[in-house]
Amino acid sequence: MTSILEVSGQRLRANVRGIDHTLAEAVAPSDGRAHPALLAVIKANGYGHGATICAPILARAGVPWLGVTDAWEGAAVRESVNRIELDGPPPSILVMSGPPGDAAGARVAAEEVVRHALTPVVWNAEQLAPLAAASAGDQPVHLEIDTGMSRQGVPPGEALQRLLEALGRQPGLRLDGVFTHFATAEAADARQTTRQMELFEAAVAAIFSSGGKPGWLHVGNSSTIDNAAPAAASMISRLHALAGATGARVMVRCGLGLYGICLPLAPDAPASERLRPRLYPVLTWRTTITSILEIPEGASVGYSATFTADRPMRLALIPVGYADGLRRSLSSRDGRTGGWVMIHNRRAPIVGRVSMNLTTVDVTGIGSMPKAGDDVILLGDGVSAEDHGRLADCLPYEILCGLRGVPVSA
Repeated sequence: MTSILEVSGQRLRANVRGIDHTLAEAVAPSDGRAHPALLAVIKANGYGHGATICAPILARAGVPWLGVTDAWEGAAVRESVNRIELDGPPPSILVMSGPPGDAAGARVAAEEVVRHALTPVVWNAEQLAPLAAASAGDQPVHLEIDTGMSRQGVPPGEALQRLLEALGRQPGLRLDGVFTHFATAEAADARQTTRQMELFEAAVAAIFSSGGKPGWLHVGNSSTIDNAAPAAASMISRLHALAGATGARVMVRCGLGLYGICLPLAPDAPASERLRPRLYPVLTWRTTITSILEIPEGASVGYSATFTADRPMRLALIPVGYADGLRRSLSSRDGRTGGWVMIHNRRAPIVGRVSMNLTTVDVTGIGSMPKAGDDVILLGDGVSAEDHGRLADCLPYEILCGLRGVPVSA
């Protein structure tokens, strides 16, 4: 293996504490109710951190809910949690994406859901029958309300009412939760989020008026927790009030923040961050130097000779490239700097183009004389997924989910 993805359980637990603390601060402390619960999103293989590595750590930290992509990822996560001893009950697992659209795929997914005690998300009547057929009774489901994403979810109004009636005709299914997803939670003005929250409140009122009694209401993501701009910050307290009026419990979902990252608020408003300063990067992506090369002034480096040395340079070759998830857009060329790695706690800039499995970095200015076999940090302290995302013009989500390697617990 040419590189290693190390996951820090200590930092992951610290981030859970920071998230819990922020959620507690987001609601009135005097009403006597528990502060919002955390649903830890570990879908997409834990955003590249390894879902089956993160799940036991989060379970031991007392997180009540985990969010996975599909029934098969949920099955693997359930098995990883079942292998450990816990002081309390194991977390519930929410399958956040809907089942396959074909009948055979939906039936197999439903069987996996029931077999591994998972809770699926539903939003149309066609999804109910396979679950009811697989269930032995009392299968919980969470209903997604589409308040503005136009993705998953049932819109409020007549479509919601018809779905509630269809759900009522499936006695083996139980409405355990209702939720929505905010499209622009990182926006400080919160105009779309406010409108989505209003639609969600109306949908919840309609559900309870129709006799539904979900035990959980949840909204949000890491930016919802982070965003302390006045209009945006009110969303968690509004959810808390809504749950209190209905007797349900409130929950907020958090994914990216678990791993030490939040999206920047828009417009740039760092003073409105309430979660981000409490977070630590969980992942360290590391490799070692393959060899050292001295090149003279005027030598070209890499494909297409896009970089020419303007002085004698000392280069380190590392055995990682875009096939491993190190973006080609981190390349440098004459007149344009690119990304960097950390060697001996110093920045080593990428020189020339990142190639498929190899990258060269400049270690000329690192006085401790790096040598073959020395440690290289590709992501971690000193170089973040946010840094890579800015240079690659993409989100840190894409950087983390694009890493190709097997995560290990550090």
